[in-house]
Amino acid sequence: MSMIQGIVLGVFQGIAEFLPISSSGHLAVLQHLFGLEDVPLLFDVFLHLATLLSVVLFFRKKIWELLCSFARIFVPAKKTDEVQIENQKENKKYILAIILATIVTGIMGVISSKFVENVPVKFICAGFIVTAVFLVLSSVVEKKSGTISGDEKKSVTWIQALIIGFAQGVGTLPGISRSGSTISGALFCGVPRSRAGEFSFIVSIPAILGAFILEAKDLGEVASSIGFDVVIAGCAAAFASGYLSLTWLMKLIKKGRLEWFACYLVPAGVLGMIFLG
Repeated sequence: MSMIQGIVLGVFQGIAEFLPISSSGHLAVLQHLFGLEDVPLLFDVFLHLATLLSVVLFFRKKIWELLCSFARIFVPAKKTDEVQIENQKENKKYILAIILATIVTGIMGVISSKFVENVPVKFICAGFIVTAVFLVLSSVVEKKSGTISGDEKKSVTWIQALIIGFAQGVGTLPGISRSGSTISGALFCGVPRSRAGEFSFIVSIPAILGAFILEAKDLGEVASSIGFDVVIAGCAAAFASGYLSLTWLMKLIKKGRLEWFACYLVPAGVLGMIFLG
């Protein structure tokens, strides 16, 4: 893999990780077009880690708030007022929701990993169309249910967390966008837009870290077959493009424009199924 190819893959990873168009699917298609059929899976995971850093940077205040609330479970604060007590309760619910969603996603990821190895690129392109269907359906359901806005301070319920975790698990399938399916799942079960976007990306943190741990055994293979200079360049490109695309996407979520991506996903999926062997 050349340096330019690594940077191109990193840029597309950063863009597609957050925009609901499937980063893993686009990486697979690009690797197919570049003739890079033997790229270690850990390289893709490294790129996901780079975009994970952009998530941490973007939501740093909320993540720090959750970490502080988690610490207070073991070391309670000496002085608290009613507002702090209420925030602590909501943050505990938020943390529980992350744990539940992660468990469901992990179970589905382990099961799906046995069936998704060496999936033909045409099936990956078909996943683009499935993602488009999710985006359109969730938009229709959200607008009909009247849950476009809501109390942004209230945490995700445990039932919503299970549904979102299932949706994120579906997003582990080839060509299906993790962010697209997770945000769609959140909107589908009545989570307000801003909270849906925030929770979708924060809950991706343990999922991506888990994938990295599972694939870390191939670290030597990445170094020998690709080179750390290419990995670093790709990760830097993924981080920069990821932060920019995340910033833009959060604005689109608040405006309720995610279904617009179906206008790209459907033609891309159809063309890929026709022309990519």
